[in-house]
Amino acid sequence: MEPVYLDESRTDEERVRDLVSQMTLEEKVSQLRYDAPAVKRLGIPSYNWWNEALHGVARAGAATVFPQAIGLAAMFDEALLEKIGDVTALEGRAKYNEAVKNEDRGLYKGITFWSPNINIFRDPRWGRGHETYGEDPCLTGRMGTAYIKGLQGNGKRLKAAACVKHFAAHSGPEKGRHSFNSVVSKKDLTETYFPAFERCVKEAGVEGVMGGYNRLNGEAACGSHHLISEILREKWGFDGYYVSDCGAIKDFHMHHGLTDTPQESAALALKSGCDLNCGAVYLHVMSAYNQGLVSEDDIDRAVTHLMMTRMRLGMFDHYTEFDEIPYEVNDCAEHHSLALKAAEESMVLLKNDGILPLDKAKLKTVAVIGPNSDSEEILKGNYNGTATEKYTLLEGIRAVLGKDTRIFCSQGAHLYRDNVENLAEADDRIKEAVSMAVRSDVVFLCLGLNGTLEGEEGDANNSYAGADKVDLNLPESQMRLLKAVCETGTPVILLLSTGSAMAINYADEHCSAILHVWYPGQMGGLAAARLLMGEAVPSGRLPVTFYRTTEELPDFTDYSMKGRTYRYMEHKALYPFGYGLSYGDFEYSNLKAEQIETGQVKLSVEITNHSMFECDEVAEVYVRITDSELAAPGGSLADFKRIHLKAGESAAAAFILSAKAFMVVNEEGEFVFDGSAAVVTCGGSQPDSRSVELTGKTPLKLDLKLEDLRW
Repeated sequence: MEPVYLDESRTDEERVRDLVSQMTLEEKVSQLRYDAPAVKRLGIPSYNWWNEALHGVARAGAATVFPQAIGLAAMFDEALLEKIGDVTALEGRAKYNEAVKNEDRGLYKGITFWSPNINIFRDPRWGRGHETYGEDPCLTGRMGTAYIKGLQGNGKRLKAAACVKHFAAHSGPEKGRHSFNSVVSKKDLTETYFPAFERCVKEAGVEGVMGGYNRLNGEAACGSHHLISEILREKWGFDGYYVSDCGAIKDFHMHHGLTDTPQESAALALKSGCDLNCGAVYLHVMSAYNQGLVSEDDIDRAVTHLMMTRMRLGMFDHYTEFDEIPYEVNDCAEHHSLALKAAEESMVLLKNDGILPLDKAKLKTVAVIGPNSDSEEILKGNYNGTATEKYTLLEGIRAVLGKDTRIFCSQGAHLYRDNVENLAEADDRIKEAVSMAVRSDVVFLCLGLNGTLEGEEGDANNSYAGADKVDLNLPESQMRLLKAVCETGTPVILLLSTGSAMAINYADEHCSAILHVWYPGQMGGLAAARLLMGEAVPSGRLPVTFYRTTEELPDFTDYSMKGRTYRYMEHKALYPFGYGLSYGDFEYSNLKAEQIETGQVKLSVEITNHSMFECDEVAEVYVRITDSELAAPGGSLADFKRIHLKAGESAAAAFILSAKAFMVVNEEGEFVFDGSAAVVTCGGSQPDSRSVELTGKTPLKLDLKLEDLRW
């Protein structure tokens, strides 16, 4: 007779309960590790839980490489990000099916993806910020939810299991992250650090949550009953599995000083609700059990969560709809086209004095200069797959311009060193770059960073800063190149490749145009060239604020939001959150608000494209409570929508704002109504003076009295 756990007519709960009941204590304990061994007598194969899919299937060989997460955020396009999630899960299943056929069950071969990273990019110095969806809770929650829905699908079984990280209040610094204590007020937790996680749990049904390395107000994130059990499970209704960041549990006794032994650390994590250990501390769970530090009930609770995730993935079913996904769908031409579309939507036009779009028929000679001009590294970001078709910036420009245009190319400067060639004098490529610039109709100057200069501790080369940035400036070698090329008088178009905000004040003053390309994925160079030549139209928006100086920022270790991000900053931005130029010319008109039911306000607006370009516009809605000391002085993003318009076309757009959009958070961390008046704006940017100055357009505004609304 077939055991209950293999009987697909039973509920998942019945099947998992039966499976766990048949396991010995030792077998159950063995399943609490990320590299779980097989339980052969029950037909449970070995399984490695650790896999990554930040912007495509990562670290497992050939796969489609989409733009880095920060670039995906700049799309402000939930539908496209959900499609990217779906494609990523499809490729993940294709690779998993092939791996299982070949009995390859090792690291990075599973379908539990430890993505997305929905931490708030609160400080531009954080090296891992480019893994996130930016600085805003609304944007982060919406984009994270879209990606998770794409990854997990809406079928009977999960297509893949997403996992949000790193819970909670973990946004750098990288140096000292294993001992860092994030001190955060209840107000900031509720208003800034929690909302994206709550949304991904409640609206996307995310299957996994990963805890951070840090302590939060003294408690380890992977050993906090309050965080894991009270907030996640009881308050938000999370019913998936909780996993530690890799090595985080050993930090309890080695760095945080919360426990004295591995057994005590294992017990603290397990009893707090951490089901799975990425690391080796749960090898001590049996010892902790023998010492009376954990009970069998603690172990059963954790292994039940883990087996339920595997059940939801169909691992104990005889057949699932995903089993026949062939290996051939991985890394296919259709998915490469999607990566190109994503790259085009992600890039943000920061400046354009009218030089763009270029008429390639008139370009006889161009110079492609800079350390990132022919760099494959900038395409990758981090947590990336292996692209089999790729275009550097130089390759993309060459492909779009064709053979009739002479292309000069020079590295111009090392990424960060004083010289390009070992033993050469400082600035050994600058004069070459200048010689090329003076002979050219236009210079494409390719500057910025890459994943070796900003990233995760241990991954990046700048060990002096623990993979964080020490300031917001370009490396000195690149600044000298920038000035030398600009001084030639040839028009300079800066192609900036970074995953974070930079203080590019000189470039803003002296370059004819600036296109931020992020770490744009495998098709990035082709996307950039198409945008420059008008074959596609820029439509990305900044998911982060570009500050003018590091000095205006609070201390990096200060987790208070005061002085941070567009909502609380006290100085005028270089380029504001939500900003991005287009070749289109969009007019907003007839903004109206009406209460459609208790607790909801509907906004409607008409948008007209007065340009000759068929293109997208990103409409943004902000709400600011004008007479509450608890409100964010810069207002908050409340909704957004990407709209496609043909040349001369008009379209109506509608936005639904919930009561929470008009509430503020008090010092106890509670959403409350406070104040009597709100300003609601709708346009292609924030309503701040700098955005208006840069775009030449003022968003429409409505003044609402809160007493007139029914809550």
